[in-house]
Amino acid sequence: MKERLERFMQGRYGIDAFSTFLVLIALVLFIVGMFVPFSSVRIIMNSWALLLGIYAYWRIFSKNHGGRYRENENYIRLFYPVRRFFYRIKNRIKDRKYHRIYKCPSCKQAIRVPKGKGKIAITCPKCRTEFIKRS
Repeated sequence: MKERLERFMQGRYGIDAFSTFLVLIALVLFIVGMFVPFSSVRIIMNSWALLLGIYAYWRIFSKNHGGRYRENENYIRLFYPVRRFFYRIKNRIKDRKYHRIYKCPSCKQAIRVPKGKGKIAITCPKCRTEFIKRS
């Protein structure tokens, strides 16, 4: 059975970040649509979920590698700033126990310093401005 699936997928584009995103959005729409009390809204949400799921699987089984690659690159180019924003927030939350983040008074560069060192002189790596803060 595994060999048959492998033979079927030969030459096809396969799963990428954009198709994974489409499948997840379709799944979320379908699940949220189950709990919507209005039947017209539920029908619209389930229709969109079905269309997104069909489009995602059409992309996965497509043999047009160039077109699917361009679609995935456009998705990554548009989604990367959003992903980077949330990644930075996650790291700041995870890191706040051991570090403090200050902004340079002249260039506004974010500077991470260890917590619990008392008053320290912080030198900005970008503009070399020195300022004193409590860590």
